[in-house]
Amino acid sequence: MKIYQVDAFTDQPFSGNPAAVCPLPSARSAEWMQAVAAEMNLSETAFFWPSHNGFELRWFTPAVEVALCGHATLATAHVAWETRRASVGQSLRFLTRSGPLTATRSGRNITLDLPSQPAEETEAPQALTDALAADIRWVGRTRENFLVLLPREEQVVSLEPDIRALASLEAQGVIVTAAAHTEGFDFVSRYFAPAVGIDEDPVTGSAHCTLAPFWRARLGKDEMVGLQASARGGRVLVRDKGRRVEVGGRAVTVLEGELLAG
Repeated sequence: MKIYQVDAFTDQPFSGNPAAVCPLPSARSAEWMQAVAAEMNLSETAFFWPSHNGFELRWFTPAVEVALCGHATLATAHVAWETRRASVGQSLRFLTRSGPLTATRSGRNITLDLPSQPAEETEAPQALTDALAADIRWVGRTRENFLVLLPREEQVVSLEPDIRALASLEAQGVIVTAAAHTEGFDFVSRYFAPAVGIDEDPVTGSAHCTLAPFWRARLGKDEMVGLQASARGGRVLVRDKGRRVEVGGRAVTVLEGELLAG
């Protein structure tokens, strides 16, 4: 079986967010997929195989299966087109735990249609405020994540949270964001998810399903550009459509291998 490593949300190798992508002829057990994901030891490993009306798609961190992963979906779409499992002009339909997702391509740009995940304002748990030790201006909660607003971009970039304390929260992860001062961007963010084996995710497509409605309400813009300010960094295009969010970017294959343990 072939397996690929793809850098997503970037057009340069060794930046953006790496994901492993494993095309399968048919479904495999969750235990086997989890073992492969642990072996790859990337934030996400995606597995996809043909279905009667598209592709089945599942995502695994080194520790658990997740319900939605944007960068690994973008990487999977890239692999499907690059390996001719789908024609370049063909829209892709993925059947996932988060419902049907679609991907389209224009030149090198890939656009995903994902479910919106708006955050509702909530009181910050003491463990969260202690872990961030920052000037928190607003806290929201989705089903899976906390969303935290800080006053300035520089505070997001320089943040050094207590990862162990974040892992104790009853949440998959924490999105930290602020308005952007860097030219060409509307907002910046970082994403920490130690509870599922990811101390900090380099670029997180699914987090932008929360960031898009949050910043649309504050900036009054449907289309925005986000900078995920991790060490690798990534540029994410978003378009808020109400119940859905379009998340766009590019991808680069950096490794192609053969999986021998099957």
